[in-house]
Amino acid sequence: MKLGIIGGLGPMATVYFMEMITDLTKASKDQDHIEMIVISNPKTPDRTAFILGGSDEDPLPYINDSAEILEKSGADVIAIPCITAHCFHGKLCRNTKVRVLNAVDETVAELQRLGIGKAGIMATEGTVRCEIFQDAFRKHDIEPVVPSKDIQKDIMDLIYKDIKAGEEPSKERFDRIMSYFGDKGAKMVVLGCTELSLLKKTDLNMTGTIDAMEILARAAIRATGYKVKGED
Repeated sequence: MKLGIIGGLGPMATVYFMEMITDLTKASKDQDHIEMIVISNPKTPDRTAFILGGSDEDPLPYINDSAEILEKSGADVIAIPCITAHCFHGKLCRNTKVRVLNAVDETVAELQRLGIGKAGIMATEGTVRCEIFQDAFRKHDIEPVVPSKDIQKDIMDLIYKDIKAGEEPSKERFDRIMSYFGDKGAKMVVLGCTELSLLKKTDLNMTGTIDAMEILARAAIRATGYKVKGED
């Protein structure tokens, strides 16, 4: 089966997602890896800006167009390495015949498997505002810890001023965010933005975090009929 990827949201996260899939797939030679069809369109309007009302440019038509290209190109399953884009997941699914994986649902399933009853949400303001994690958490008896206004600003700065801008992530900012969630009793903090996944490539202490994009990568491997490295 072929995996379709709606990419460019942002570009570096897409590259890292493909790297994750390649690294996590059980394979002994090139031919054992998943065939991926990638449409990378960084011109897709900013999802958070639209959700928050700061822009009238709707990203959904762009996402729909990418899905249509992937469907016509033979993709059997589609993954979107952009968590904020999952706010449009339901509408996207109504516009495509191909299965579109849901990173939020997959993350909740992993939290349940780990026995986590209270988790922090580290994501864009758009993702937090549309409450996709909060709703999914509550449906499965997981208490969500939502950032305060000041901490949410720190998270947005980490995403937009550091990672998306190609700058070194601020350790002080990251530590302040993690301390907040710890003080609120979160047993795990979800990296609920694919840009935040890139923090794992830095020297920051990622103990106590769980990466929604890595969970999506593992789900994509299984959904295309391949095996995840290290799993039976």
